[in-house]
Amino acid sequence: MPTGAKSGLVSVTTSGGTATSTTSFSVSLPPAIASLSPTSGNVGTVVTISGSSLSPATSVKFNGIAATITSSSATRILAKVPTGATTGTIAVTTPVGTATSATSFTVVAAPTITSFTPTSGIVGTAVTITGTNLTGATAVKFNGTSATPTATTATTVTVKVPTGATSGTVSVTTTGGTATSSATFSVVTPPAITSFTPTSAGAGATVTITGTNLTGATSVSFGGVAATPATVAATSVTVKVPTGAKTGTISVTTPGGTATSTATFTFIAAPTITSFTPTTGVAATVVTITGTNLSGATSVSFGGVAATPTPSTATSVSVKSPTSAKTGTISVTTPGGTATSTGTFTAK
Repeated sequence: MPTGAKSGLVSVTTSGGTATSTTSFSVSLPPAIASLSPTSGNVGTVVTISGSSLSPATSVKFNGIAATITSSSATRILAKVPTGATTGTIAVTTPVGTATSATSFTVVAAPTITSFTPTSGIVGTAVTITGTNLTGATAVKFNGTSATPTATTATTVTVKVPTGATSGTVSVTTTGGTATSSATFSVVTPPAITSFTPTSAGAGATVTITGTNLTGATSVSFGGVAATPATVAATSVTVKVPTGAKTGTISVTTPGGTATSTATFTFIAAPTITSFTPTTGVAATVVTITGTNLSGATSVSFGGVAATPTPSTATSVSVKSPTSAKTGTISVTTPGGTATSTGTFTAK
């Protein structure tokens, strides 16, 4: 059959004349590939191969790896990128021959996630995701909530935990597909303080702080002075007021961050006794006790025998020595604690 022959009747010429067939002869042309669309994709991508004489195609190969044909005609074949395919030309074979594309099809490898760090954090925490084929990551999701990558390489993606994220798997999407982690990222909710009681106290007093997401509280501070929690639950923390605490806000630190109260805690300093007068007396003798932080004195004792103070000031308390008072030291109790004199009161 001559080059350039076309389908049609066949004629034979001799010296005796020309004879023409009554039936047509069909010329089958070899296949030709004109274009590919798309020119890159991951395993499973449907590629449109355009050309001529492509039917009936007996096979399509991506760089030598056979693919599944999903649709074919004389001018177009649809085929899926097969598992194991690598970057290279595409070949289409028909009964007449094989056509090879002039351009290569780029197989984009699917991404994988091997780990991420940290494995927990609050909204805004920077997370580094490690894996393979992560170049050009277009999206990251934390349990379905989208986040925008801040930096990508072939093996890492950095991203911040997005607002609204909840605990769950992490996924990364590239042109090669989507990879989902096997491990779970735990979104930690920041703590909050709603109230505390009492609102004022001295060193050593137990304060109960109420709020939300307080689980795992590692420290509490009173006006910036640190204290160690005694008990911790999701909605409450108990803690003793530390020595040297200052009047100010209370803060609680958890793995989810630090919460600070809106209300102020009033620190009541411990009382002190510097002197008292007189130093001796009979029952009902009025004794004036001088010192510091004596406001709100609730009781006084003479050698261990209780007496009821009259209204006190920050620096003095007046009290009548009680019947059956005993010779000994004088003590004054306030909300800030108890002070005991160094001197002795002599009961007569």
